Amino acid sequence: MPQANQPQDVEKSIAQIKEFISKNSSGIIVLPAKATPDAIAAGSSLYIALMKLGKNISLVASSAIQSDMFGADKIKTDLQAGGDNLVVSFPYQEGSIDKVDYNIQGERFNLIIVPRKGSNKLKSEDIDFSYTGGKIDFIITVDAPNLNALGEIYQKNQRQFEGSTIINIDRHLINNSYGMINLISKSSSSTSELAFKVIEGLKIEMDTNIATNLHAGIVAATNNFTAYSVNADTFEMIAKLLRAGAIKKPMQPLNGNQFGRQMGNSLESFGQRLPSFGGSQFGDPMPQQFNPQPVPRQQQPQQIPFNSPQVTQQQPQMQSFENQAKADENIERSPNAPEGQVNSNETPENFLKPKIFSGSGGLV
Repeated sequence: MPQANQPQDVEKSIAQIKEFISKNSSGIIVLPAKATPDAIAAGSSLYIALMKLGKNISLVASSAIQSDMFGADKIKTDLQAGGDNLVVSFPYQEGSIDKVDYNIQGERFNLIIVPRKGSNKLKSEDIDFSYTGGKIDFIITVDAPNLNALGEIYQKNQRQFEGSTIINIDRHLINNSYGMINLISKSSSSTSELAFKVIEGLKIEMDTNIATNLHAGIVAATNNFTAYSVNADTFEMIAKLLRAGAIKKPMQPLNGNQFGRQMGNSLESFGQRLPSFGGSQFGDPMPQQFNPQPVPRQQQPQQIPFNSPQVTQQQPQMQSFENQAKADENIERSPNAPEGQVNSNETPENFLKPKIFSGSGGLV
């Protein structure tokens, strides 16, 4: 049972995680409802790492998440672990598929997807394969101080959470150690650092994708290493990630909004945004002796207070996570006409639905 309010030994917790995961094959990684770039980086990195171990792993969240993190495109919105049921998925537009058929030739089962006349054919590189129907041996929660922070994915599946071993990975001060295994370091500057320690403890190769994710997560959580919680261990970890091939890139948060100002404008904007000290600004031109060709005073960028309406207008307002990531709702209507007959009341929406045929050619 969880032991709340007990000091956590990081090394001991990592050893427990390693032992438990080595004995089980199927699990789920759950992100919080309001997932930060740090949470996405940690969760997607753990997903990639456990997939490399050959585990049946799913990465889930209460709502769809848009992120350029490696592995983030695998985030699902339902609590299902990998299993024996093969799922074939591909991009779909209403009315683009005429029918789905199959046949058996020798020892080969052929699934046939027929596009509607005038629509583009399906490209093989757009097809994804996954598995469902498996049991859940463990649930890894990432950056969630309590189970309610997971949102609807927990509220709609409380029995599954209660019947599974929960591995709780977090750095929040208010985390109540709700897991059977708790990896909680309240002094850590990011949850991505804890994910790094788990991956390293599992002896999983730190490839470029994992390293890039974790580097981005640490940068985002520490505000580019300016947080008070950053210490020598943080920079040692960054050095390991860079040696593993981490690619430094501008952070793109949810819905693709820019995480911060582009570096190309940093020199100009940095001088504009700093407060004045002694009647001068840090961004003012350097003295004559250090600048042979000084910029004329009238050509200098206008000094604008940081909180002025003009600056505020240039910054796109960040919307809440719930408004940014809404799950798509598919409403399907079943035709009422008997098989082989046309229903005069059939709506255009139903007419565009792909029809599924059996191997004999009959409509299913």
